[in-house]
Amino acid sequence: MYNGNQESSKDMANLLTEISVAYYQDGATQEEISKKFSISRAKVGRLLKQARDEGIVEITVKYHPVFSAKIEQRLIEKFGIKRALIALDQPEESQQREQVAGLVSNYLSSTLKNGMVISIGQGRNVSAVGQYMGVISPRECTFVCGIGGIHPRGGAYNADHISRQMAKKYGGTSETLYAPAYAENREQKLAFMQNATIKQTLDRARKADVALVGVGDMSENSYMVDLGWFTRSEVVQSRLQEGVVGDFAGYDFFDIQGKVVNTVMNDRVIGLGMEEYKAISEVVAIAAENNKPLALLGALRTGAIDVLATSVSNALTILNLEEKFS
Repeated sequence: MYNGNQESSKDMANLLTEISVAYYQDGATQEEISKKFSISRAKVGRLLKQARDEGIVEITVKYHPVFSAKIEQRLIEKFGIKRALIALDQPEESQQREQVAGLVSNYLSSTLKNGMVISIGQGRNVSAVGQYMGVISPRECTFVCGIGGIHPRGGAYNADHISRQMAKKYGGTSETLYAPAYAENREQKLAFMQNATIKQTLDRARKADVALVGVGDMSENSYMVDLGWFTRSEVVQSRLQEGVVGDFAGYDFFDIQGKVVNTVMNDRVIGLGMEEYKAISEVVAIAAENNKPLALLGALRTGAIDVLATSVSNALTILNLEEKFS
């Protein structure tokens, strides 16, 4: 005897499964799924949520062997980058950062050669790369700070600390930038920049073969605000009035289209800027936190990134946002 409710339920389960596989496994965007199944984009979002709620999206979908490769290829095609290192989503931020850092460490182990110079940025994500290194072959590389030093309270995330840590693990050398990362004003910054020792180190960083940098989001609770580099009001003003969505390596601030924005926070950083990073042949941008898709989209559009290291959820959200803010 035909049971319409059972048949309808089966059809819905099949639809949820197909959409889930397309989105989570094959890396299709919600817009592409909308066209393929002739349903609205809003409904795609609701069905994906329903699939999660009903347990249709299981860990087996997330761990499909071709998953990361397909996401990487889409990012390469959309943004013209060289590589995308995509870490599987983790329940805790610390675990996510460790996973992303591990991918970057493995990538460096396979690409760094004797004699190379690596410019090192600051922050939690760059620091994690130096922390979560496996067994590596010695390399006669030089790790040089791409930005000045920071407050002792953030010492573990200091570019100099990270440079020394990575040099020790690789058996290479490190070079310190003897200046603060953030000056109190433009005049103070210019005074530091005239110092011959500081100029020499920055020139070396500019000529690096590889650069490791973090991408920050414009949050009043951000790491930069926490350490007192910028005030909450400065960050909020830049976000609301200038449309700033993120910072690149703690230096340049940009909007969703990847254009550098002139803010009240400009001309206070002692380190490499966006244009200088563009001249480096391989810039690896790292962001593990799942609150950074907007910042990462803007950063990718600057044209300064060659290798992106982030999570699956960030990567998928970036691809969807790219269509929305194209």
